[in-house]
Amino acid sequence: MKPLISLLLTLFSLNALANSVGFTQFELGDEPNRPLHVTLWYPTTDNAPATLVADNIAFEGTRVVKEAKVMSAKHPLVLLSHGYRGSWRNLNWLAHKLVQEGYIVAAPDHPGTTTFDHSPSQSSQWWQRPRDLIRVLNYLEGNAVWKESIASDDVTAIGHSLGGWSVAQLGGAQFDRSAFNTQCKIHPNPRTCGLAKELGLDAEQDGEPESNDLADHRIKRVVILDLGLARSFSTTSLNEIQQPSLILAAGIDIGDLPQAMESGYLAEHIPLENRRYKVFEKATHFSFMQLCKSNAIAILEEEVPGDGVICKDGIGSDRRALHEAIYEDIARFIRD
Repeated sequence: MKPLISLLLTLFSLNALANSVGFTQFELGDEPNRPLHVTLWYPTTDNAPATLVADNIAFEGTRVVKEAKVMSAKHPLVLLSHGYRGSWRNLNWLAHKLVQEGYIVAAPDHPGTTTFDHSPSQSSQWWQRPRDLIRVLNYLEGNAVWKESIASDDVTAIGHSLGGWSVAQLGGAQFDRSAFNTQCKIHPNPRTCGLAKELGLDAEQDGEPESNDLADHRIKRVVILDLGLARSFSTTSLNEIQQPSLILAAGIDIGDLPQAMESGYLAEHIPLENRRYKVFEKATHFSFMQLCKSNAIAILEEEVPGDGVICKDGIGSDRRALHEAIYEDIARFIRD
């Protein structure tokens, strides 16, 4: 692990040189039955005209330089995992900020649980989500261009919601079906237990790995943003986690996703010396997602009644300010 001062100087130096955020997307076809759509953000000094990405009538996007040349240097790598039926767009804001500090950021869209892919056969393969992230890492480390730009000894995995559940497994958390079924009998939470069948958690699935240990030693730290399904992990595996883990939770329960039984459950069982835990009291589950435009709630409600909650934060709070605070905690953690 790099000394803090040395790492800070490196990142600040990279930030000073990186005038723009490079952006590219590609299909990863190493597994024909599960091709991955991957989005990559990276530092660049190219000064070509910027393009707005992840922007629509409801959500704010960011400006990037598409297909720019990556800035020559060794950059820390961050892997992003989106939530249930989300996509790379949800954490685009975070990727953009990280790149401005010198990071390379990569995000796969997880088949079966993305905005545009609800395939039951894919969504039920619960073990594939953490493996998707490892496939992206393997590709980047083996690619002639990207392997020269990535500091392979400095890799962080960050996930929101179901993505948080996925990256926790890379850090050592292990799915325990028996414990999960027991917890769902005690606390039959419709928002988590209700997804058991769709996500393949209720019964053994075809192709399920013999071992639920999906940890990868190349992942140096994990950041878990208001996850669900925490009580599906064995307490033994949580007790044994050695990777530094940052757990950030939303203090406002949008309904049946209480942080004390999700993020708090992780914090209770992961050794104190290996985790940091913070609750953003005025954040909701969706506050970790992209910025909403002024008319977003009305637009979302018109399309699907009830979806306006995606753009609602705590009373008196502002999502942009929440993002700044969330980012500062994440940046401080992954610099250490």
